This record gives sequence, C-alpha cells and structure tokens, in this order.
Amino acid sequence: MTRPAAQPLLWLAVLLAAYLCAPFLASIPQISHADWAGVDWHATWSAVGVSIGSASVAALVILVGGVPLGYWLARSSSRWTALLGFVVQLPLALPPLTSGVLLLFLLGPYSWIGRVAGGTLTDSFAGIVLAETFVAAPFLIVAARSAFLSVDPVFDDVAATLGHHPASRFFRVTLPVAWPAIRAGLALAWLRAFGEFGATVMVAYHPYSLPVYTYVVFGGQGLPAMMPLLLPTLGIAVVCAALSVYSRGARAAASEPPDNGDEPALVATAGTTLSADADLTLAIRLTRHIGTFSLDIAWAPSSRRLAIIGPSGSGKSMALRLIAGLESNERGAVTLGQLDLGALSPEQRQIGYMPQDYGLFPHMTVDQQLAFPVGADRASARFWVEHLGLATLTSRLPRQLSFGQRQRVALARALSRHSQLLLFDEPFAALDTPRRRRLQQSLRDLQREIAAITIIVTHDPDEAALLADEVLVIEQGRVLQTGPVEEVFARPRTMRVADLLGLHNVGTGIVKARGEIGIAEGFTLETSDRSFHPGQPVMWRVGSRSITPSASGPHAGTISTIGTRHGERYVNAKVKGISFEFASQDNDLRENGACRLAIDPDGVTVWAGAA
Repeated sequence: MTRPAAQPLLWLAVLLAAYLCAPFLASIPQISHADWAGVDWHATWSAVGVSIGSASVAALVILVGGVPLGYWLARSSSRWTALLGFVVQLPLALPPLTSGVLLLFLLGPYSWIGRVAGGTLTDSFAGIVLAETFVAAPFLIVAARSAFLSVDPVFDDVAATLGHHPASRFFRVTLPVAWPAIRAGLALAWLRAFGEFGATVMVAYHPYSLPVYTYVVFGGQGLPAMMPLLLPTLGIAVVCAALSVYSRGARAAASEPPDNGDEPALVATAGTTLSADADLTLAIRLTRHIGTFSLDIAWAPSSRRLAIIGPSGSGKSMALRLIAGLESNERGAVTLGQLDLGALSPEQRQIGYMPQDYGLFPHMTVDQQLAFPVGADRASARFWVEHLGLATLTSRLPRQLSFGQRQRVALARALSRHSQLLLFDEPFAALDTPRRRRLQQSLRDLQREIAAITIIVTHDPDEAALLADEVLVIEQGRVLQTGPVEEVFARPRTMRVADLLGLHNVGTGIVKARGEIGIAEGFTLETSDRSFHPGQPVMWRVGSRSITPSASGPHAGTISTIGTRHGERYVNAKVKGISFEFASQDNDLRENGACRLAIDPDGVTVWAGAA
C-alpha cells in the first residue's frame, strides 16, 4: 500500500502541472483565427526541412563527440576534467543570443577561422549546424556523464576476466548499459537543436530554419499568419513524447517479476567432471597499499577448495581482485601450477570471477551471457545450461531471474570458458538464510564435479567450513592463520582467530599440573591430555556436548542467555567470568538463574597458542 503524498505538496504539483499544460489548452481557441490562406507552404516546408536536417546533423556530431567526452568526464578524477565539465555546461546558462555572439567571434567572417573557410560558416546550413551543436551538446554530454557514472564498475571487471580488452568492454558492455540514458539525452539534444533560435539567428539568418522563419512571419504578418507554423513544431514534440512513453511502457512490460521459489539442487552426473591437472595448486604473494591500509598476504594451499575469511574491511575482496589482476600487485606473485598469472593481464588469465551480485550484464539474455566469454565453448555452455537447469531461461534478461537463477547463470558463464580458477566474492551475502543455505549446498555439489580451484571470500565461518578444505583468516590486511578447515576451526592460533570463526568455549590458560589448566582465579579445567608441562601457556576448547548441567557438578555458574539455533536450545553460562555454551533441553534452566556444570575431561582439547 503506497502512502499518500502530503496535501500541500500534492497541490503544488498540480499547480505546476496545470501551468505547463495551460499554454497548449490556451492555443486551441486561437486556431480559428489562424490565417491559413496566407501561408506560404513551400517556404514553410523548406524551413521544416532545414531544421530537421540541421538538427539531425548536429545530433550526430554531438553523439560522436559527446559520448567519449561524457565517458572521460565520468571516469577521470583530474581537477582539469572537473573544470572542463563546468565549461561544457556553460551554454546551458548563457542566453542563446550571447551564445550566438560568442560563435561569431570564433566563426564570423572576420575571425581567422572564418577567413580560412571563406565566410562559409555563417549564413549557411553549416552555420546553423554549428550554432545548434554549441547550444544543444551539453544535454547529451551531461546525460552521458551521468549514465557512465551509474554503470557499475563490476561489469567492466567481469568482462575483463572473461577475456575482453578495454575497447571490447566499452562497446559491448559499458556503452549498451549506459545507452538508455544517453539515448534520452540525445533526444533532448535533437529537440533543443530543432527549436534553437537565438544562436542560429546570429550566426545563420539564412537559410531559414523553422524557428527563424516563424519569427520572420510573426514580425511581418502578425500572429494569425504565424500560428499555422506552430503545427510542425508541436507535431514533432508530440511524436517524440509519444515515443518516450511507448519505450518506457515497453521496458516495464518486459520486466517480469523474478521467480523466487525454491532453487533446484545441482545434481551430480556421472562422467561430467571436467578434466584438469589433479595436482594443480595456487600460490599467492599479495602486497598492496591504499592510503593507510596495507595488504600483505602469502599463501600456498595444497587443495582445490579454498576460502578467505575475515571481518569487513580486512582486505578479502582486494585479495580476490589482486588474484584476478583487476588491481596491481605491487610486490609478489600469483602462480597457478607452473603458470605465472601475475605476468598476464586480467583478460589473459582464463579465470572466472563472480562478484557479490554475480555481475550479469543487464542488457544480455542468458544465452548471450554464455556466448560472451572469449573462447567460450558452445558445447560446454550447452552442457551447463542443461545441467544447471537453465534450459527454459535462455531468453530471459537478468532482471527476470531470481537470485538463485542468476548465480547459476554466472556459474555457467564462467564454466563455459574452462576456467581453472573460480573466484567468488561473498556470493551469498544478499540472500535470506533459507535460500543461502540451499545455494551453498548447490555450490558444494558443483565443487565435487569440477576440477577448477575455487576461492570463496566470506565473513561467514559456517560458509567457509562448508565450501572449503583450506582457509585463510585475515584481518587488517594481515594473515592471522592458514591451514585445513578442520585444523583451523579445532585449534585457532589466537583468541582473535577464534572470535572471527565464531567459536565458543575457547580460551587461554596456564598448565598448573599435567592434565590441569588454570583458566581463571580459582578455576581449574581438567583435561585428559597430559602432554603439556606445568607453567606452559596454552589454548583450550571444550566441546559443547562435554558440558552438562548437574546438581553435583563441580563448577558453579550463572546462566546468561538461552536461545534457539538450528532448532536446538542453547544455554550460555558463566563460570568465574568464563563463558560456556552447551545444548540442553532442561526447561528448569532459566536466564539469570544459578547452575552447576560438569565438564568431561575427554572433551577438553589443549594446544600451544598465544592469547
């Protein structure tokens, strides 16, 4: 249900709309007073032809030069570019007659350009085009700049990883995405050029354009003789408005609501595993400085399913972009087997890169997305279309797909190129929990089928544990711990690593005696591991199933919170300031209530570590 607009604002809107419509309504009764008999139709249609022709030539000139200029203004951060952006908009602020005078200084018969041209740039069709171009160009340049600013840079990144060089990325991705807004700016520029009077009358009084001829007739014969000349202008304006409304309605009709139902699982199919070097490994040494932030990572995992985990701002996404070649690696190397990826541009690395929103190009259908990668294997694309359940979606645009369907299209696009390295930048971050779990399992199933190395960037420890065999934990651009998932989760190197992994019942302590660890004043934790010597600092972890509430338990504590997770009731209790979490269905346990706990020594794991 939409909230009604505030009444004063609504009345202001109605008043302005009425004012804008009033001149058209006021002109209707005057039609009967028009001097139709005195119209020189030959001169009129000649003027219409001059205006249409000059506006079209000016629009073409503006399009050819204005699109690159708008792109440059959007992508450059130079102060000179900002100054140029201000200058090119000046014709919007200048009175048209002033613009015409300025053009005479440049193009008039007494200027050096005018003398070189032999005076052909004034009182000529070329003069009309030059005047209209000067006045109307800002409409397209401003629209193009805004359009290019609104294009997500991730589209260029994805296109680069799919093998396309900069020119191809511009003409096949950036420009088509920005084109609807540029097209609107072009239409405004054409209409502005068609209706231009002030600058035109100063630079080229002859041949008559329609606005100039209308003014001449009005000055010589009065309003009744001029009124019939308004019809071509109004007719063209009505046609342009109708085309704008029609194109907007067509786009709205084409945008179907996405199907957000359950996503089908990726079912393993016998004999579909892609062939690749079973011993293929990745080794990275990444260094990058941006302002006060510094990234310094070295990692040489031995398995194919990898994850990078860390908090927001830790450098996870930057690491992925450095591996993809989308940012420069200041010192270090990226090697895939015997191949030095660091020596290759991103379009040469033959990798698959999936940003958070999957990077599907909004103007391409599913079939076009799969054909886009350079060197895409059509047979492989057809296989993945069938295998990932996309056969009925090939004619759809991304906005017509659900999140899960978009993910599968992005996967198929990367796999159709036989990429040996797939990079996923938090691919499930924007999804609700049930859909996220389904798609995580689907990706897990797919990982079993393909031979490519996959790197998942995530801040979700459960996701890393599900989708990776080895994990890299980073914070503030520095490596905290690397290793197999089971080892890192079972034995975090520091308490900070334990916090980032969301681990419970972990702490530090000092060995008091073999099998006894002092973890707080007056609190000794017993363990069946007797390999550590007294006085040795250690880290410990207690399995949640090894903690049981018991009236005869040796540890007295207070219950902090009780909650439900994954359908199971969990209790958090504090003993001597140390938190312990365990599953319990005992309804007698209440928040802020006292309890006694028994801890099984066999469930206490101890290892050497730092606090």
